Amino acid sequence: MSLVGKKFPNITVDAMNEMGDTFKLNVLEEAKKNNKKVLLFWYPKDFTFVCPTEIHSFQEVLSKFEDRNTMIIGASCDSAEVHFAWLNTPKDQGGIEGVTYPLIADTNRNLSNALGILDISNERYDEETGLLMVDGSNVTYRATYLIDEEGKIFHESVNDMPLGRNVNEYLRLVDAYAHVQKNGEVCPANWEEGKEAMIANREGVATYLRN
Repeated sequence: MSLVGKKFPNITVDAMNEMGDTFKLNVLEEAKKNNKKVLLFWYPKDFTFVCPTEIHSFQEVLSKFEDRNTMIIGASCDSAEVHFAWLNTPKDQGGIEGVTYPLIADTNRNLSNALGILDISNERYDEETGLLMVDGSNVTYRATYLIDEEGKIFHESVNDMPLGRNVNEYLRLVDAYAHVQKNGEVCPANWEEGKEAMIANREGVATYLRN
């Protein structure tokens, strides 16, 4: 089920910052108490191949999101200790040294399970033990959530594990949502900041307006 239009789950999880400090983080509370939008992106595993390319790409545009009053938070089911080791590994060795936004360590999978983004294709019922077994790693897909200042999800997307994200698309979506918030207009296909938006007249016909 889609979570768009709903409040982000009110679940507190472990997280780590770039200094190696562990702390408790609640995404819903972060959005509301800071009056900021939040981009939360999930990746399958630390010390892999596609994941660091995305993590560095988000770091490269971090200031652009901050200019848009938007926080970035990364997340996986790895432990805080593994996050710390990866943060201390140089980029040219496959690490994420230099990343400054927090990383969630959802080791108990409470939040990822609530979001429904865990890969359950490798689950099977074992008739001998009567238990539900997992073959391989129980990790998340590449899920992305955009959350507004009230904690409401206004975008979600889920990629299969081999497919990296287009980071700039999330900048466009944040711009579009901010335009809707400010002007009450709707944004047509391929809308970008500075382009015409739309509004419906009394007859229900959409007309273009200058931004």
